[in-house]
Amino acid sequence: MAVDKDMRVLIVDDYKTMLRIISNLLKQIGFSNVDEASDGATALQMLREADYGLVISDWNMEPMTGLQLLKEVRADESLKATPFIMVTAESKTENVVAAKQAGVNNYIVKPFNAETLKKKLTAVLGDF
Repeated sequence: MAVDKDMRVLIVDDYKTMLRIISNLLKQIGFSNVDEASDGATALQMLREADYGLVISDWNMEPMTGLQLLKEVRADESLKATPFIMVTAESKTENVVAAKQAGVNNYIVKPFNAETLKKKLTAVLGDF
């Protein structure tokens, strides 16, 4: 099945510059329907109000972390199948394990480029 590049993608990061970088990288690889949230609580509300095909979330945010957001998404019957990619500056093994246990689909360590993002998206969504 072909990946729908027009699907809505939600990127979540409390750092505006990172939102802009990820949004630009997504555009470079063909995804243009991108929404942004600056914290996990806002993202969760947006996810419950619209249909998203993918979430790309930073780990370190206040007041709700990316891991807490992931757990909320996986606990919600209507959201739990949504592909979720975690972005973090830390590559600590325990963080990767915690994210995997919570049901993350993939993990990206900052900094990253369009090629890395495309590889991670392909692993989660399939070829495009």
